[in-house]
Amino acid sequence: MRIILKNFRLIDEKTDTLGSIIINDGIIAEVKTGNSLPDDKISCAAMIIDGKNLSSSDELPVLMPAFVDLHAHFRDPGLGENSALPLELKLPSEVLESACMAAAAGGFGTVVCMANTKPAIDTVEKAAALKKRSDFLGLIDTFPVISLTKNMEGKELSGITAIPASGSSYIPMMLSEDGKDPDNDDLFLVAMKEAKRIGIPVSCHCDLGGDENNAVSRVIELGKKAGCRIHIAHVSTKEALQTIREARQNGFALTCEAMPHHLCLTEEDANKLGIKTWGRVNPPLRSEEDRQALIQALNDGTADAIATDHAPHSKADKEAGAPGFSGFETAFASLYTELVRGGANIGLKRLSSLLSANPARLLGFGNSSKSGLLLPGCAADLTILDTEAAWVVEPEKFFSRGKNSPFAGRQLYGKILMTLHKGRVVFEN
Repeated sequence: MRIILKNFRLIDEKTDTLGSIIINDGIIAEVKTGNSLPDDKISCAAMIIDGKNLSSSDELPVLMPAFVDLHAHFRDPGLGENSALPLELKLPSEVLESACMAAAAGGFGTVVCMANTKPAIDTVEKAAALKKRSDFLGLIDTFPVISLTKNMEGKELSGITAIPASGSSYIPMMLSEDGKDPDNDDLFLVAMKEAKRIGIPVSCHCDLGGDENNAVSRVIELGKKAGCRIHIAHVSTKEALQTIREARQNGFALTCEAMPHHLCLTEEDANKLGIKTWGRVNPPLRSEEDRQALIQALNDGTADAIATDHAPHSKADKEAGAPGFSGFETAFASLYTELVRGGANIGLKRLSSLLSANPARLLGFGNSSKSGLLLPGCAADLTILDTEAAWVVEPEKFFSRGKNSPFAGRQLYGKILMTLHKGRVVFEN
C-alpha cells in the first residue's frame, strides 16, 4: 500500500528541509524535498496525509523518525511493585498494552524494556514470549532485556548462559540487572564475560548503594577486564560524566544515556513534589550544576542518547515511596521546551539524533531499516509533531496507567500529532 505524507518539515540528524515522504508497504520508498509532488506520485496513493491540515499555526508540522528508547519499564508480566494495597485489590501499574500505547503516543517506535517484572525476565523463552505479544499488538517494536542473574537475585547467572552467539529464537538487544547491579564482583565479571561471548552490551544502572560515581568507576573497571560493551544508564552527576569522558579518552569504548527528568528538573523540583514520594526517582534529581553538566555532555558527545526510564506506578505506590516517573508521553515536549526553546544550544537535528539515530546505532540498527533516519529503505516508523503547540500536562489523560509525572500541571511546547509504525497510523491526536 502506498502512503504519501506531504507538506512537512523533514528532520533527522542530517536533514532539515521541507518535503514529502512516499511509503510503500511500510518502508520509506522516496524522500522528496520541496513544496510539491508530481501528480503521478499522488494519483496512485491509498492514503495522503497533508501537513497543512494538521498544523495549528502557519508553520508546517515536523516529521521525524520515531524515537528509540533504550530504557523503559513495562511491569508486564506481574503486579505493580511495592503496592500498598491488599492483594485482592491490586491492579498492575502497567500492562503491555498500556505501555505500548503510551510509547506510541509519545512518538516512540522502538523500546527496550527492562527485566524487573514478576517473575523477572531471566530466560530467552520469557523474553521471546513478551516480544511475541508485542509484535501481535503491532503498536511498537519491543525488545525485552534479559537479566544477568536468575530472578534478579544476584546469586547465580540467568539463562544468558544458554544464549548462542547466533541462531537463537530471540537475541536481546541488551542485558541488564536494572537497578540491582550484582554486588559480587566475581559474579558480575562472569556475567559480563557472557555478554562478551554473545556480543550484547550490558546496561549498567550504577545505583548500587546509592553511590553513582563509584558505581560507574566499578563497572568500567569490570567491563575492561571482561572486554565487553558497557552502556551506563541514567547518568546524572557531573563526576560520573567526567569518569566516562576520561575512560573514552583512554581508549575504552562505552556509551551512556541521559533522562528527560534529569535534563529538565533539579532537586528543588523533587523537594516541591515530595522528595520521598512524587519527586522520588533513582538516581535522584540532582543540582543545577549537574543538570548543566548533562546538557554539556549532550553537546560534546559524552552522552550518546536520551532514554525515558519510563517507570509507571500507582498513586498508592508513589505515596508509599516507589521511585520513578512515567516518561513516554512527556519526553519529547519536556526536552523540546527545555533544550531547544530554552536556549541549551541543542537544535531539532541534534535532538533527533539523541532520540532516534544514536540509540538505533547503539542497538546495532545503524545500517538496517531501523536506523532512525529518513532515508529510502528505512522502516516507516515516523512521528509527526506540532512544535508550536503549547499544552498543559494532565497525567489523568495519559495512556499509561502510571499517572506519576513530575511535569503534571506544567505547560510544555511540542505536541505529538501522529505516530506511524511500519507505515500504519498507530496513534493520532
